[in-house]
Amino acid sequence: MKNTNISANPLRSRFLRNGLLGFTLFAAAASLSSQEHHHGVARPLADVKFERDDDVKCLDSTLENGDPAKGASTFILRAAPDCKVPLHYHTAEEQLIVVRGDLETGMEGVTPRVLQAGGFAMMPSREKHWFTCKSKAGCLMFVAFDRAYDIFWAK
Repeated sequence: MKNTNISANPLRSRFLRNGLLGFTLFAAAASLSSQEHHHGVARPLADVKFERDDDVKCLDSTLENGDPAKGASTFILRAAPDCKVPLHYHTAEEQLIVVRGDLETGMEGVTPRVLQAGGFAMMPSREKHWFTCKSKAGCLMFVAFDRAYDIFWAK
């Protein structure tokens, strides 16, 4: 009769222990992720409730998705004509998509560009950048951050 004692085969014993540990960690992670279940978002622009920005008074915004204090987030911004957001940077990477208007944007070492509807800009982490709304009717854009939001104004 074959010996089925687990301790008799150290390789098999280690495999079973590691397998059990792996399964336990997987189950714990699955349990945690199920507790943080996220729901989808679908919101018409007419339902967006903009709030005035604390630092740039010509800019209104609202959080569309995520938790900017803890991780990735997406905002919708509305800039008045000639609104200038001065040179600044974030720890997070920022992605910007213009919905409406002519938005001039620039980064240190990059030639400024005027972006229109559908225009895209990506500012890497800690890359100093700025933007100005050049449209008489104002500008509308989405900005997304890949981690917790912060802002540092350049001097």
